[in-house]
Amino acid sequence: MESIGFDDGLRVNVMLADYAQVADGKLNVIGGGWSVTGPEPSPFAIAGLFEVPWHLADQLHTFRFELIDMDGTAVMCRTPDGMQEVFFEGSFELGHPEDAKPGSVQRVPFALNGGMLPLEPGTHYEWRLSVDGGVHDGWRLPFATRAREE
Repeated sequence: MESIGFDDGLRVNVMLADYAQVADGKLNVIGGGWSVTGPEPSPFAIAGLFEVPWHLADQLHTFRFELIDMDGTAVMCRTPDGMQEVFFEGSFELGHPEDAKPGSVQRVPFALNGGMLPLEPGTHYEWRLSVDGGVHDGWRLPFATRAREE
């Protein structure tokens, strides 16, 4: 799991997996930690934990994972509505639990499960994360697709 620090104290631990779910406030991951997939389309998940410091708990936070190719171009996928960018987005907001003390950190688990993406074999991609509209070089989750055997 890669830990990525945000400028204002927010952090995220994130990984690619075969499947993930959040249940009872815990993150359950199956087949986690891969960085190579394919060449055939297969299901996948982005799983992780946002670590939210005390001073950011009473704010709405938005996030977006966008799939890009190595040229930095958004990956497009055919849908019933035509070609669309491949992304996940969401938001979360925390209060302060009664027993929490100033300076404490709360963890917000997330599991984003995707379907069978038809990605080009023998290519490199990355999921780029933005939080609250900000993007930084370190907020990337790179992976590759295997080449087809001839």
